[in-house]
Amino acid sequence: MTDVAPLTGPGHRPGRRPGRRPARKGPRVVVAAGLTLALAAGIGYAAELGPFDPGPQIPDPEATRQARAFLADWEAGRMDRAAALTSSPEQAERVLQSFTAGLDISKPTLTPGATTVGDDGAVTVAFTAKMPVTELGTWTYDSALPLRKQDDGAWKVDWALSLVHPKLSSTEKFRLEREDSAGPTITDREGSDLSAETHPSLGPLLPQIAGGSGAGPRGAVQRVDRATGDVKGTEASFGKKSDRPADRPVATTLDATWQSAAEKALTAEADGKDAALVALRIDDGEILAVANSPTSGFNRAVSGTYAPGSTWKIVTTSALLLKGAVAPGDVVDCPQYLTVGKRFQNVETSEYRGATFRKDFTASCNTAFISLRDKVGDQELGDVAGKYFGVGQKWRVGIPSYDGSVPVPRDQTEKAASMIGQGRVQANPLIMASVTATAVSGTFHQPTLTSGKDTTTTTPLPREVVKQLRELMRATVTDGTASVLADLPGDVGAKTGTAEVSDDAPNNGWFVAHRGNVAVACVVEKGVTGGASAGPVVRSLLGAVPDDPS
Repeated sequence: MTDVAPLTGPGHRPGRRPGRRPARKGPRVVVAAGLTLALAAGIGYAAELGPFDPGPQIPDPEATRQARAFLADWEAGRMDRAAALTSSPEQAERVLQSFTAGLDISKPTLTPGATTVGDDGAVTVAFTAKMPVTELGTWTYDSALPLRKQDDGAWKVDWALSLVHPKLSSTEKFRLEREDSAGPTITDREGSDLSAETHPSLGPLLPQIAGGSGAGPRGAVQRVDRATGDVKGTEASFGKKSDRPADRPVATTLDATWQSAAEKALTAEADGKDAALVALRIDDGEILAVANSPTSGFNRAVSGTYAPGSTWKIVTTSALLLKGAVAPGDVVDCPQYLTVGKRFQNVETSEYRGATFRKDFTASCNTAFISLRDKVGDQELGDVAGKYFGVGQKWRVGIPSYDGSVPVPRDQTEKAASMIGQGRVQANPLIMASVTATAVSGTFHQPTLTSGKDTTTTTPLPREVVKQLRELMRATVTDGTASVLADLPGDVGAKTGTAEVSDDAPNNGWFVAHRGNVAVACVVEKGVTGGASAGPVVRSLLGAVPDDPS
């Protein structure tokens, strides 16, 4: 061990060890100076530039909540509640109430965006406004909500005209200008005029059909001087000029006879419930009728998003038959209940022990179909729907349409639900009428109301699969849940469906059918069962129009 002499005592000078030469002072001064500069630079770095920079301020969550509440109330038309969240409630309510007056705007959509904090502590929440202008289109613009903390600690929207729209001011407002045009005449497949007066369900569709032809309504949202009315600018334009002569009608595939019969069937048999129906030709996909109840507003038939329930078993059966996973004569037991993460059951908890797959289809046995879930891959149901039935591809119908979705199940419970048209499987009467047409013909034809371009790519079903599907759907009429059609002449086939909506709401009723060259699909919201609610609607339609259109 080496002893170390103490650095104290007589003759000791700080900084110098006994027996050593004094260290040079130059380097020590340089080091000290360098350290001083480094510390000085470090202080500046920490204060302004480096990792010690606190960065942008984090917005107070309460400010963001207030902004979202304001937008939600404004969007829902609760102008008094929205105004109460501002610094000037009376003025805010007056402006919010009058902003869309004369602009023919229905229900707006207001979507919050990024939130920032200013140097003065004010919070700004950006948002996008989408204002649907009746029969023209959507006026979309961006704006922002400034919020300030009040003396009592509460956050409020700092009211200003410009937050409603950046160009709204005390001197300028907005005005809707429509072109004075009655639009083109719309005709059915035989050249007969169609109108909302003769066919009420077509009221919301006719402007869309005209617009798709390039001859639809036109107009603009203009910014004008409040005092003089002079136009200062155009904020949104709708429609486009058409090369179509003004006296040239827009022809559709609709059939006036089928359209009338479809509307009357809904009125007579849907029991006042929200419902929709589509009829189309099997050999080419041309749409003969589109009917909605109520006749005004949302087009459930073409743009609706519903769980198709057991009508989807047509697609599930196709997937099973395509790979030889089951045959109609195979025994596939149908118990009352089957648990796959949750308990599934049949309508009225029916059961058919020792049933064949044919019986499972005609009786619409949920548990039997779910028991076959391991026979198809997780993605296979969606692949079959897209490859053979065109579901999920982009359809060019001639009006806006929803073309279906069959997501890959997230777990086994969702896969079980998908087998019976529940879970996240989505369709509408247009899709299910097309599914029916494809199943009984073997070939998908993109549905259309006009001469739209078909951009889909599909593969025909094998003949043996088509033969089996037709036999199963025919048996469903003669010996199963679709017996409401049993008295109709001809080789009529069908499939019923009951789709759960929620635990506390009645089921939707579904019914699809084919006869001759026509396929039909109907949904009745809260119809409980398809055979009892949608079945009579389809029966009424097919009974009223005995002959297929040429």
